Amino acid sequence: MASNKLPEAGNTRFDEVIRGYDFIKNDYDPCVYKKISGSSIAYLVLYVDDILLIGNDVKMLGDIKAWLSTQFSMKDMGEASYILGIKIYRDRSRRLLGLTQSSYIEKVLKRFKMEHSKRGLLPMRHGIKLSKKQSPKTDEELKRMSDIPYASAVGSIQYAVQCTRPDVAYALSVTSRYQACAGKAHWDAIKAFLSYSDASFQSDDDDAKSQSGFVFKLNGGVVAWKSTKQDTTADSTTEAEYIAASEAAKEAVWMKNYIQELDVVPSIAEPVVIFCDNNGAIAQAKEPRSHHRSKHILRRYHLLREMVSRGDCRMDRVSSAENTADPLTKPMSQVAHTQHLDKMGLRSMGDCFRSSGRLLG
Repeated sequence: MASNKLPEAGNTRFDEVIRGYDFIKNDYDPCVYKKISGSSIAYLVLYVDDILLIGNDVKMLGDIKAWLSTQFSMKDMGEASYILGIKIYRDRSRRLLGLTQSSYIEKVLKRFKMEHSKRGLLPMRHGIKLSKKQSPKTDEELKRMSDIPYASAVGSIQYAVQCTRPDVAYALSVTSRYQACAGKAHWDAIKAFLSYSDASFQSDDDDAKSQSGFVFKLNGGVVAWKSTKQDTTADSTTEAEYIAASEAAKEAVWMKNYIQELDVVPSIAEPVVIFCDNNGAIAQAKEPRSHHRSKHILRRYHLLREMVSRGDCRMDRVSSAENTADPLTKPMSQVAHTQHLDKMGLRSMGDCFRSSGRLLG
């Protein structure tokens, strides 16, 4: 549904009205509401002047839409097929649901005159190293790079990474660091992951800081991910993994609380399992035994121990080869990258829904 009155009415007004119809706001996302009536349940998601409704009772949804239309100037757009530039695919016979931004990515490619470029197989070439040493050195190089829309390209792909493309998150995280000093090598890397459209110890050649990456899956699909450079310098792989696990645990606790309020996943009451491929980091999180090795780690990262202790999450071992988050911490070979995409549940839309589609997500 869409409304041309919600922006001027404001979220406060909408909140007051919707609560008056027995909707309950989610404490962990103020734009999500639920309404329960007996065995019927409906969810309402608000973004500016767009509303998504979902529920298990068609009559209840119809009643809600009719009521909303009496409160605001609304237009029922029917079954959701697009939301915020994201296409929703369904195959009910196979019980499949998918999201894609292929149209958005095609527009980005056209914007940078890359729509006819050869499609890449990897978002970032295996073994590639980027640093400030590759920044322009001469006036001629500076002039040439000043004419290249580097920052615009980074910003254009960022939306896709946030919504549907975890496979490109690492490449974006690395290339976005050089917006103020981009050289040809950095721009070539941008073009590579545009055409393609876990923690690594001291992976940054400029300041020796490690890369953190995490992926959360629910019912076989990826629902949250992040790839970012750590803000402190780790002096061991154990410390780098421990810091990455701490950041993942904070996301896990928020997600756990958010989903609990939705009342859709009974098992969410159990500890969220965080898989890590470093035994030392797991030991530190469960029961720190070597204080002299970890006493220098910033206090905020030790929140992980508290989360594990109170049962919010659990640390389990996984082999590096099976670590789904690995593509978010470093470039990989084509074979390894493809295997990890399969673990994330990323497919070309053509493969999943028997329609044309060359870009994932």
